[in-house]
Amino acid sequence: MADDAQAVGEQIESLLARLRARSGPEAAEIAEELLTCVVRLYGAGLAAVLRIAADDDRLLARLIADPLVESLLLVHDLHPLDAGTRIGRALARIGGGAEFLGFDDAGVALVRPGSGCGSTTAAVEQAVTDAAPEAAGVRLVPREPTLLQITRRPAEAR
Repeated sequence: MADDAQAVGEQIESLLARLRARSGPEAAEIAEELLTCVVRLYGAGLAAVLRIAADDDRLLARLIADPLVESLLLVHDLHPLDAGTRIGRALARIGGGAEFLGFDDAGVALVRPGSGCGSTTAAVEQAVTDAAPEAAGVRLVPREPTLLQITRRPAEAR
């Protein structure tokens, strides 16, 4: 479903570009203003839904678990979870053991990759970007190397 939302967003951009090219800037400005009004209206509706659902933790959890609803909440800056929590959930969904470490001073998300197959650089970056579009970027923090420890066996064990 999230892919459908992305496809619709791309179609909207394409239609606006075609309108600009065919009818001139004035008609395109009116179309963009109309689109902005519709987006604001839907944002207000989503905000009302969240107010109604606020007293029902199960309902709220179901709403934010739906990828399409979650993406719409993010677009309207209405997601009830903070960015760090959303990133942690997204990394858990892709698997692989990647760990969210926090944000640096510039707002870049710091992630320590895991060792599983879900921890590819592209998968981690996409998960973080989708979960927290407000992040200024993603930086992978290398794992600490495992130290090899060699000990002497006691004389009696030889």
